[in-house]
Amino acid sequence: MEKIYVLDTNVLLHDPLAIYAFTEHKVVIPMTVLEELDVIKDRRDKDVSREARLAINTIDKIVGDASPKALQSGVTIRKPHQISDEDSPRKATEGSLAIFPDQQITHTDNIPFLNGNHDHANDNRIINVALSLQATNPRSSVCLVTKDINMRIKAKGSGLERVEDYRKDKVLDDVDLMSKGYIQAEGSFWSTVDSVRTESHGRHTVHLIEKNTLPTLYLNMFIIDDEEFVGFVVNIDKEYVYLLDINKQNIMHQSFWGIKPRNLEQAMAFYLLRHDNSDLMIMTGPAGSGKTLLALAYGLQVTMEEKRFNKIIVARSTPPMAEDIGFLPGTEEEKMAPWLAAFDDNLEILHGADEHTFSSIDYVKQKANIQFKSLNFMRGRSFNNALIIIDEAQGLTQFQLKSIVTRVGSNSKIIVLGNLAQIDNKYITPLTSGLTYLVEKCKSFKYASVMHVNGIERSRLAEFAEENL
Repeated sequence: MEKIYVLDTNVLLHDPLAIYAFTEHKVVIPMTVLEELDVIKDRRDKDVSREARLAINTIDKIVGDASPKALQSGVTIRKPHQISDEDSPRKATEGSLAIFPDQQITHTDNIPFLNGNHDHANDNRIINVALSLQATNPRSSVCLVTKDINMRIKAKGSGLERVEDYRKDKVLDDVDLMSKGYIQAEGSFWSTVDSVRTESHGRHTVHLIEKNTLPTLYLNMFIIDDEEFVGFVVNIDKEYVYLLDINKQNIMHQSFWGIKPRNLEQAMAFYLLRHDNSDLMIMTGPAGSGKTLLALAYGLQVTMEEKRFNKIIVARSTPPMAEDIGFLPGTEEEKMAPWLAAFDDNLEILHGADEHTFSSIDYVKQKANIQFKSLNFMRGRSFNNALIIIDEAQGLTQFQLKSIVTRVGSNSKIIVLGNLAQIDNKYITPLTSGLTYLVEKCKSFKYASVMHVNGIERSRLAEFAEENL
């Protein structure tokens, strides 16, 4: 059965190369989608306008100099690196791209078209394209692909048989499979190990365990059990996993800027932050687990006391920021203040006991050279000798997070924080979030580390709300 996919505008904005994901089938782009892309490409929001232009260029490369008739019936989808028809016979699995002139749709009694409601005119016109194709192609499977949940519900309610989310960008099948940075063994870890060779290196003890007897592990991961064993993966070769034996009591007594861990997850996060062989640290976890506080305390420690970095760059994901920041008065730091108030709150926690709290906070901001930056203005820059903290990263796309991480220069470290339960971008899910993408892509990188901080230490009310409300 022929499969026909009608793509919504948000799919092309989310992945400008999405057309190539359907190369075995027929892809239909409604004229309304092209009109929306044309408007979006000139927006002041640089990220979304760039995606719109890239999507338009992709369509143009596929279409080429096709005739109007060929364009409406379907032009062969061929990636830029593919050879032409003259050099190779066309494969039966090749798909096609067609532009549907939805302005020509006329109402008929047997097709349940949506009306031209002004507030939802474009969505309705795109749904009508799928409904029209479904009615006129009874032997084909017509599917509307959109990242808009409400639009999917409307399309199904209108009688469209197949409606799907765009799933190619899903990193995992289940968010519970995402790496937490540690593996917990039930009971005693050693009861699951048949043989071990232990070596002493000064005051450090390293256990060599056969690789094939352990679950999948990566460098900079922990193994913990119910009997207070804590092992840290320091090396992996073809035969063995090298576990550094860490005393649990010792890591529970670590301290950054007067802050000590309150649970084992925080203690392991402290250890990874301190780890010199880590250029990227990713901390995930629920609200109130202390992610921002730990990152800020570490930043003040290594910047003011140890002089490892010259500055602290702080940025935060805020969906409406791209449009709203320009209308707020003041400097970039003053414009960012409403969204970065969480860092001021944590600075108050760190210096709340000082005699003059606000004077201390102002002094620390100046002395540690804390700079608040908008993510929109980080692209194209290079940050050297800096600690970079990205908060609320769960709302960033894979492309956005990649563009931020590539800004990290020499002698710099980046800490990415996020809570997948608090995604406020309607086109991003926990499975497609840039945070999930970063964890899964970087978990095997030897200069990166991951930790899921699970305990909620903000207050007993916050813990109850997170679990029950």
